[in-house]
Formats: sequence, structure tokens, C-alpha cells
Amino acid sequence: MINHINKKNNPQIVNISQKQITERVAKAEATISFDKITFNKIKQMKTKKGSLNSTAILAGIMGAKETSRLIPLCHNIPINFINIDIKRDNKSSSLKIISEVKTLAKTGVEMEALVAVSMSSLTIYDMCKSLSKKITIKNIKLLSKTGGKSDFKI
Repeated sequence: MINHINKKNNPQIVNISQKQITERVAKAEATISFDKITFNKIKQMKTKKGSLNSTAILAGIMGAKETSRLIPLCHNIPINFINIDIKRDNKSSSLKIISEVKTLAKTGVEMEALVAVSMSSLTIYDMCKSLSKKITIKNIKLLSKTGGKSDFKI
């Protein structure tokens, strides 16, 4: 049984040494909601701090690469690919951030995909907070994961 608690009831990183290296892919998403006035102010995806898209994408990539340093029992794995897409939803005055992360490793990249959308969202919040504090980050979730023992898809 895989466990993050050892026989002495202390935390440990799971031993994955016997697992096979396989391609593993994970996708995650987050939604950032704005009031209509603020959303209209950022229609061009620019703020006084610069381009929302470019800065948020870079923050997400950096976050994914640093996941094992941020989450205590997460393995440090090589990342082969990260893509972050930011889509506007004019009807709901929101942005949807979707990440896809790939690796060839013994464990998956779900946490990296989730950290990527979280960091992108927090960066957008930081860049827009001078316009409004009514920004909401919500629905951070794993959309899918493949590779390893099990696959998952919403």
C-alpha cells in the first residue's frame, strides 16, 4: 500500500522506485470571476503591470516547475511540456485558465497542473487587484490524467 505515513507515524515521501516510467499527462483548470466594470477594463488583457496573458502564463509555468518545493510530499519530476491557455468568457465576466503538463516519469503530474492554474490565477489577481478586490478564484480542479495505474477524466 502506498502511504505518506511511515511505521513511526511520521510523514515520508512515497517510494516509487519500483514503478515503471511512463508518459503521464494531466490537465487542470481554474476560473477567475470579475465584476463587469473590472472585466471591461481588462478586455485588452493589459494592466498597468503589463500583459495579463504573458505574465500569468509564465507564472503558471514557473509554478508547475516548482511544485515539489511548494508541496511537501510531492516528488520532484522532470517536466517535458507545459501549456497554459487563458480563455475569456464575456457572458460570465470571467477568465478560464487551462493547463496541460506532460512528463516521462514514475509518478504523475496532477499536482503540477493544479499548481500551474493556481499560480496563473493568483498572478492575474495580483495584476488586477488595484482595479477591484471583488475578484474570485474558483473551481480549481483536475480535468484529466493519463498514465500510470489509472486514468481519470471529468
